[in-house]
Amino acid sequence: MTYEEGAAPNPTELDPLSPAVQLAPRLAQFAAVARLEHVTRAAELLGMPQPTLSRAIARLERELGVDLLVREGRTVRLTRAGHLLLGSVERALGELERGARAVRAEVDPAAGRVAFGFLHTMGTDAVPALLRGFRADHPRVRFQLVQDYVAAMLARLRAGELDLCLVSPLPAEDDPELTARPLDEQVLHLAVPADHRLARRRRIRLAEVAEEPFVALEHGYGLRQITDGFCAQAGFAPRIAFEGEEAETLRGLVAAGLGVALLPPGTVPRPGVVDLTVTAPRTRRAIGLAWVTGRPLPPPAEAFRAFVLSRRGRLLDHG
Repeated sequence: MTYEEGAAPNPTELDPLSPAVQLAPRLAQFAAVARLEHVTRAAELLGMPQPTLSRAIARLERELGVDLLVREGRTVRLTRAGHLLLGSVERALGELERGARAVRAEVDPAAGRVAFGFLHTMGTDAVPALLRGFRADHPRVRFQLVQDYVAAMLARLRAGELDLCLVSPLPAEDDPELTARPLDEQVLHLAVPADHRLARRRRIRLAEVAEEPFVALEHGYGLRQITDGFCAQAGFAPRIAFEGEEAETLRGLVAAGLGVALLPPGTVPRPGVVDLTVTAPRTRRAIGLAWVTGRPLPPPAEAFRAFVLSRRGRLLDHG
């Protein structure tokens, strides 16, 4: 297998018979001898017999076709070729050590990292409240927070980029790859402009706005899927006038009189918008936590999962 000149080999295509792979164990042994300039002391440091280490260094020199060390009594010194090789080996070992430290830090129960995905509509109140509650007992745990639409988050969850996802709707129960646990239900109101013909009502049936223009999230977002599903239950397909990527943007479009929308409660009252309770169908969405079935979680993510599941029924209680 060959690579373009000057290009690093793709790790997924690394030839197990390549020189780098073949020499790797002996290079670390060579570095120990070079640092100490003494084979016996290096063998003690490495926890291996001195003759075994001597044979390993001799084999390395044969494979490279060059002398790396000059024996001077009980000590050794580096040849010019040895100095050249040691520089590269030291850099490689330093990078490996940094990688090992990063991996250990990632799974440190007290100070590791949790990769957590969640819905945009959960990012204002629910998620900050969860993080505040968890950090009370785990103040050093770090978080990588990802906001995205459900399909994208679940793809990243499957790929191992995320540990946990807060999603709605929940993944299909017959999906063997994912496990999800419902946590809470959130009421969705019909948001209408303040001067709308129905704005003075408190309750409506969704079928009453079958002919109205809707503003909705784009396809792929969970709330769009839920909106389409509730409208289908009411006997119509929504006529989408505008599509957006955030619930607050949709609320602004409603305030501008551009349509109506099924939305979770706003974080603050929006001038020009009235929220109506929908009596039929029951417009509530289930919110739950999802993870990959059978994939062990790092200790910090395991602890966070247990905490989030303990908030079942209180997820939307932000006090």
